[in-house]
Amino acid sequence: MSLWTVFGSEVVGTFILILLGVGVVANVVLPGTYGNGANWLLINFGWGIAVFAGVYAGASSGAHINPAVTLGIAVSGADEYAPDVPITLASSLVYVVGQLVGAFLGAVVAWMAYRKHYDAATEPVLGTFSTGPAIKSTPWNVITEVIGTFVLVYIILRFGDTPGELGPLAVALLVVGIGASLGGPTGYAINPARDLGPRIAHAVLPIRGKGDSNWGYAWVPIVGPLIGAVLGGLLSRVPL
Repeated sequence: MSLWTVFGSEVVGTFILILLGVGVVANVVLPGTYGNGANWLLINFGWGIAVFAGVYAGASSGAHINPAVTLGIAVSGADEYAPDVPITLASSLVYVVGQLVGAFLGAVVAWMAYRKHYDAATEPVLGTFSTGPAIKSTPWNVITEVIGTFVLVYIILRFGDTPGELGPLAVALLVVGIGASLGGPTGYAINPARDLGPRIAHAVLPIRGKGDSNWGYAWVPIVGPLIGAVLGGLLSRVPL
């Protein structure tokens, strides 16, 4: 498989993930939508279905659609990211860049779908694009992201060791579970591209009264998930 195919697959898969994920948050949060005021579980299930669709859309490359998953696979001792895609620095960069591009584009198109509702918003709208803490405590916010991403990466890697035909549905249900159980403190980024790509979109899009992009927090949903990915990848190497 060529690295161009990998790149395109990760762009498309992550684009679908973020389009549907940002879309469900916008539907719940923005004024005047049919979903306005719905609860946290709708967001959880919306993100789970976003993962389900994104994994199918990015199937050609193995549908990492998350730099933490890419890093976790690399640390796990695997030889390939996907069939005929060896783990190298070049292939790793292609995965991550594709994920970031797809995440940015997905957020832009979600904004287009809700453009008039963004125009009607009277409060800052960063929360529809990227994550933030319910209670700001940087060390504990990082720990929360480490824990959530550890669960994500470790269980994904264990899927390969167990029989079953659930495929993308298994990952989708896992994400719903993480959101419902561990998402409350930080909004469960558990994916550096999921947070950074939309945050950049928020910064550059012409959104009236959008507020700032909270760059001071932006490193938390990058560093926390990467640490969690390393821990998940390392534990997957232990025979249990």
